[in-house]
Order: sequence, then structure tokens, then C-alpha cells
Amino acid sequence: MESKKDDKFADVLDAVGEFGTFQRRLIALTFIPNILSAFFMFADHFVFSEEKPYCNTSWILALDPNLSEAEQMNLTLPRAPNGSFLTCLMYLPVSWDLESIIQFGLNYTNPCENGWIYPESKKRSLISEFDLVCGKEPKKETVQTMFMTGQLIGSLIFGLLSDKLGRYPAILLSLLGLLFFGFGTAFVNSFHQYLFFRFGVSQAVMGYAIVSLTLVTEWLVGEHRAHAVILEHCFFSVGVMFLTGLAYNLPHWRLLFLVGGAPVFPLISYIWILPESPRWLMMKGKVKEAKEILCYAAEVNKKTIPLNLLDELQLPGKKATKASAVDFCSNKYLCKVTLVMGCVWLTVSYSYFTMSLKLREFGVSIHFRQAIPGILEVPARLCSIFLLEQMGRKWSLAQTLIQAALMCLFTLLLPQGFKSILILLLMLGGCSLAATVTVVFIYTAELFPTILRSTGLGLMSLASSGGVILSLTVISQLPTLLPIFLCFISSVVALCFSFLLPETQNQLLSDSLEQFSRAR
Repeated sequence: MESKKDDKFADVLDAVGEFGTFQRRLIALTFIPNILSAFFMFADHFVFSEEKPYCNTSWILALDPNLSEAEQMNLTLPRAPNGSFLTCLMYLPVSWDLESIIQFGLNYTNPCENGWIYPESKKRSLISEFDLVCGKEPKKETVQTMFMTGQLIGSLIFGLLSDKLGRYPAILLSLLGLLFFGFGTAFVNSFHQYLFFRFGVSQAVMGYAIVSLTLVTEWLVGEHRAHAVILEHCFFSVGVMFLTGLAYNLPHWRLLFLVGGAPVFPLISYIWILPESPRWLMMKGKVKEAKEILCYAAEVNKKTIPLNLLDELQLPGKKATKASAVDFCSNKYLCKVTLVMGCVWLTVSYSYFTMSLKLREFGVSIHFRQAIPGILEVPARLCSIFLLEQMGRKWSLAQTLIQAALMCLFTLLLPQGFKSILILLLMLGGCSLAATVTVVFIYTAELFPTILRSTGLGLMSLASSGGVILSLTVISQLPTLLPIFLCFISSVVALCFSFLLPETQNQLLSDSLEQFSRAR
């Protein structure tokens, strides 16, 4: 009751309408960017298909253009002791006629001089496009680490920009990044350019995730806020299925980025239709702009805000608006929340990606690994609505962490011979962690105050990116079961730490550090 008395802004939002046309339109605006974010995040999985290339030895066709591919390879390519053709060597061209070559054979080998051919390749991939073979093979872990590093940097940059410049310009900047670095990937001329564009788009993806969550959190109230975030995450899963379907049907990796990235162009219209957060405007002392946006929202919802409520919106004090990243260390309540939630975010991302990588070790195809979990994650995220409404944020987080820990434990105890059951457990564990991700996003956004909300989410995303990089490192270095064991241990540790957090269900959002400390 005391916080309700202090928060005049909550009364104004009630007058605007809790979930009217304006709020529904705001949520709808997040659908396409979330689909595209998933598309650009996981596109790497489909452009590095395995290839079996051979040296291009078309020089021999000048002697007889009617040679079959098998005859050409038999005459010009050396074989390994097991009888297979060597990928990186060819016989040196000679000035003999074809009969002499067939009679005496060729003896001197040399590395491929005129590129490679890919006889078994059904689709054009990055490997065949840039001839990334014979010592030039890119490691998927390296590419993924580059992407995660971009997300790590983007989480900090966009978190700070959003709290400094506003939610509206930060979202527009992230959408510009999706347009330039995402769609633009289709036009790169080298593998190093590809890595650079992936590094850029990863920052945009993370920036949009942070700032859009902040904007939705600050516009919606009560359970509508949780429902909106859950729906956003469901469309993220739709984006994974969209990517899988396109990758399965399109024959060229450039077409994948052209067709999949084309929906980014309608997002240019967000310049005119996306609203700023009135909470952020109030905390920055821009009361007039905040009132104008609130009145516009009420007009769209066919509501009227009483003048006395608008008049009660006043400039915050200097102490309320004064905050910086240093407060995450100096404010003990904020520091505690940051450390605990950082542990949870790192655990969830590490466990989620470890289970996904384990599916790859079991030989599950890339299309199956992406499509089936993407389908299963939609109902898993929707089920979190029931958890959040009945159990609150704190216990919902505990419940999903317990489920993930149990799946890890069952995977450890089950003999490795039960391959199908292990795959099922890994998928169920991934679905449970997908629900955990949704709960964690909602919970984190409600915990941090408006003045530092995006920066706080950026720091949490930093921990999440660290978890992914840790997963890639552990999977490549440690024995088969140890990464899953670490998933189990980290889930239990994160579960214990989560009990230190306060409940935020049915609580008003904190705007300033003073309100945040008083509420805790």
C-alpha cells in the first residue's frame, strides 16, 4: 500500500488502460524482430555443411573432353592407403597424351593449384564458396565464440545506450544493425568479412533483446507484462523453425540470408510508430514528453486520463535521476541482485547450449536439432504462464531450475547405450531451460530499477554470453559426461542462490535507486 501511494505513474497507466489497443500494438511490433533475431542467431549452423572436395584437375579434359568424372579422378588424383582419394593433393599436369598417361600413370604430386570441386555437394555452403578446406577449415567453435563475443560487447553497449539515450533510439539502432549486418551478410566477399558481419549482427541481436524487453516491461503492468514477454519468446522459437525450413529448402547460403533477412525492411517504419518509454522520460526529467506519449496511448485505447493525475506527475529529484554503472558495486542491494542473477543467467545459458551441443555428439541432424526443440519450446514457454500466475517469479524460477537439474541427473545415471532415451532427456532438459530463460528475463527486468534497467539486463546478458563461451570450451576439452555433471552442479548452485532474491509478482516497478533499496 505504501509503494502504491508513492507511485503516481501506476495510477496513470491504469487510466491509460492496462492492456488496450496501444499495448497490443506495441507487443505486435516485437514479433518480426524476434523472429529475425532467432534467424540471425542460429544461421551459422546451416552454412557450414560438411564437404568432401577434390582438387580441380580439369586440365586433363583438354586431352579428352569425354572423360567421365570417375575416370578424371582416377587419372589425376593420388589415393590414400585405404584407397580413398586424397583431398589436398593432385598429380602435376604433364604434356603427355592421354594414352601415355593411362599407360604409365602420374607420379609427382602437388597441393591443389586450381581450386577444388565438390562432387557430392547438393547445396552451396560457405565451405564450397570460399574453399575453406585443406588447412583453411573454420572451427565451428571459433565462429560461435566470435558471435558470442559480439553479443557480450553488444549487451554492454546497448544497455548503456538505452539508459543514457532512451529505449526508442537504442531499438532503432539495433534494427539498423539487423538490416546492415544481417541482410548484408549475403553480399560478403570473403570468410573474414563473413566473420565481421556476424560479429556486428550479434551485437544488434543482443541489443534488441535487452531494449525491447525493457520497453515492454515499462509500458505494461501486472500479468500482462509476463504474457507479453512469453509471447515474444514464443516468436523467437518460431524464428528458429523459420530458419530451419528455409535452410532445408534453399540451395545457396546467400539465398538463405537474402530471403530470411528480407523481412527486416518493413522495420524501417518503426521510426514513426515505435513509442518511447514514459517511465524513462520521467526519470530523465522530460515530463512534458512523457505526458504527451501517455495521452496519445490513452487516445488510442479510447480512454481519458484525469487532469489531476497528469498534474501529479512531477520532475524527479536529483537523487532519483543520478545513477551510473558504479552503483552496481556501491549499492549493496543492487550488487546482491546483480551477482545472484548473474549466476543464474550464466548457469542457464551454459546448460542450454551444453545440451544442444550434446545432441550434435549423438549424431542428430542439424535440421532435427533445431526444428524439434523449436516446436517443443513453444508449449514449454506457454506453460510458464501458469507457473508465474500461480507460484510467482521466485518459485517459478526455482521450479524450472529443479526440472533442468533432474534432467541432467537422469542423463548422468542412464547408461550411454540408451541413445534414444538420452536424446529425449536432452531435449526435455532444453525445453525446461527454455522456460527458465523466459522466467529469468521477466524476473530480471522487474528486479532492476528503471534508471538502470537496461544496463542491468546488459550485465546479465554479459554473464549469459560467458556461459555460452564456457560451454563451447568445456565441451571441446572435457570427457563426455563431465559437461552434463557441471550442468547439474551449476543448476543446484543457482537454485540455492535464487532464494536470496525478493518476489516481484504484483509489486510496482522501481524507478529510482531509492525506491529500489526501499522495496528490498
